[in-house]
Amino acid sequence: MPSPYTKILKDGLLGENPIYRQVLGICSALAVTNLLANTLFMCFGVIFATALTNFTVSLLRNHIPKRIRMIVQVVIIASYVMMIDILIKAVAPDIHRFIGPYVGLIITNCIIMGRAEAFASQNKPLPSLVDGLACGLGYSAVLISIAVVREIMGFGTLLGFALPARDLWWTQWTIMVMPPGAFFMLAIMTWFARAKLVKQEAK
Repeated sequence: MPSPYTKILKDGLLGENPIYRQVLGICSALAVTNLLANTLFMCFGVIFATALTNFTVSLLRNHIPKRIRMIVQVVIIASYVMMIDILIKAVAPDIHRFIGPYVGLIITNCIIMGRAEAFASQNKPLPSLVDGLACGLGYSAVLISIAVVREIMGFGTLLGFALPARDLWWTQWTIMVMPPGAFFMLAIMTWFARAKLVKQEAK
């Protein structure tokens, strides 16, 4: 019999993926995925905030009055996002100059609020931590996939390193590093992912 944690992980990564299944958190998918390095830092921030917010909300769920639970959840999220922001600024100041405004927006990310309200406020701490981790990883998988394609096609690089084809025959697609490129990639990935899920559900 599969472990309940296995189901939680599978739902976060595939069945209930925050981006292509629930269409949440797409602002950052469009804003920071032109370079893989920026995307990795953003993904780290969301995984950290989602997992620890879920864990903390679950620990406090029986002590938070229902009438102020949303306010408390925002305060918890903001505390973790401040930690992330300080850490990224210290470790990678150049990247922070680009993604800094978007890191702050993690506070209002619907993925984190949604999981805290729908799962963490009704479940024990460890399953809630796993759920937050799974949703963060599902979000990250989509963003990293988009970022890899956009950076290669738009700049001819990967993690800032030039690919051999760039100087030989590759023509850089400028549109891929512009907002329309993110829309195209997100739409294509969502289409493929949902088509696959429909086939699985049909079986």
